[in-house]
Amino acid sequence: MSTQEHDQIYQERLTPLQYRVARQGGTEQPFTGLYWNTKDEGSYDCVCCGTTLFVSDDKYDSRSGWPSFTRPADGADIVELRDDSHGMVRTEVRCGTCDAHLGHVFPDGPGPDGLRYCINSASLDLEPKS
Repeated sequence: MSTQEHDQIYQERLTPLQYRVARQGGTEQPFTGLYWNTKDEGSYDCVCCGTTLFVSDDKYDSRSGWPSFTRPADGADIVELRDDSHGMVRTEVRCGTCDAHLGHVFPDGPGPDGLRYCINSASLDLEPKS
């Protein structure tokens, strides 16, 4: 399947916001996403391919306005890339399975590794714990 065919499938399956964020590397506005302050238990899966990326046990309130996690889920296929856009140097986080843009990781988190995975709600689906 060509890139153009994949692109059309994503455009049909995702909302305009999900498409802009996950497929075009956009960012949702802080404090507007579906999951920025949810306390529901479960796994946070890639909105494009369904791969489990994060779990609620590692989610915390970073006061940033985006869902934040101290680490990816065990065995999560996450790719980190240098991002020097917008006059900053950051580390972009992408789904390793389908290359969806998720957000960024910063070295200011509370966990044992001191990382904050700042992720767009639009890139995630919450699969409730059963």
